[in-house]
Amino acid sequence: MRLRAATVADAATLTGLFIAARRTAMPYLPDLHSPEETLEWMRSVVIETGDVTVAEFDGEPAGFVAVVGKSIEHLYVAPRRQGRGVGAALLRDAQDRSLDELQLHVFQRNVAARAFYERHGFLLSSLHDGADNEEQEPDAVYHWVRGGGIR
Repeated sequence: MRLRAATVADAATLTGLFIAARRTAMPYLPDLHSPEETLEWMRSVVIETGDVTVAEFDGEPAGFVAVVGKSIEHLYVAPRRQGRGVGAALLRDAQDRSLDELQLHVFQRNVAARAFYERHGFLLSSLHDGADNEEQEPDAVYHWVRGGGIR
């Protein structure tokens, strides 16, 4: 597995990965945007405004993490690559490159993702009713601080 910076040329592949991973892990989420809208968002928002790292095997993207400031905005792994250390490698890379702390939002019902983040040192800091996300799905906020604890 190789980690590298994402480029705009990755937008279509990462969009497909994003859609597939969400449908597999969170089938309860509504499809609020067309694939074309999601591609434009991936290109012009996620890749252009975030620090996006791609994990790949033999040149094929297997997952990505997008960090903006101290916030992990997205971490997705292709369904067929899950359980093989891709997400852990991407998360470790984000932690290694962070300014000693990170936060993220995860849907409360995404129990597998919550357990994953907890295994990697993230601590639950608050629960929300979903009023602030477009899916209107209750979410949880997690924090990680180098050395442990919450700031």
